[in-house]
Amino acid sequence: MVIEPRGPLAGDVRAFGAKNAVLKQMAACLLASGTHTLRNVPDIVDVGIMAQLLESLGCRVVRGEHEVTVSVPAAHDLATQAPGELFQAMRASIVVLGPLLARCAEAEMALPGGDDFGQRPINYHTDGLTSMGAHFHNDPRWIRAKSDGRLRASHITLEYPSHTATD
Repeated sequence: MVIEPRGPLAGDVRAFGAKNAVLKQMAACLLASGTHTLRNVPDIVDVGIMAQLLESLGCRVVRGEHEVTVSVPAAHDLATQAPGELFQAMRASIVVLGPLLARCAEAEMALPGGDDFGQRPINYHTDGLTSMGAHFHNDPRWIRAKSDGRLRASHITLEYPSHTATD
């Protein structure tokens, strides 16, 4: 990058929010009841899909200009299953699995869908949650998981880097 004329610079630069961060932050709202406001949110389709997914679980989601407010009910008022087409609409839907298990001790979801950008298995998520105390029921199209109360901390080593799995 070349900036001309040379010399001191002054002004403001707006940094836009990152899709890969905000989808995980929206899912993380499930971890605590109350109202959570995220700012600098990009106006993209996946944010709308995640909003619909959270609403189907019992949250109230309000989207404003570069802002999302998620109101999360008490754990006993959260649904632990959402319509399969919402999970199949985007790859990042897998990130609601951990918060649902942590809050409700169970979760059921269709296998995530989304793009056709190569193979992206979900075993990092299920293996990690298993090491934390979750139990999975094998099904070719659905993820069914339960935990015996609170998930516990665990040391997890990934075979290769994965930004979705590490979050």
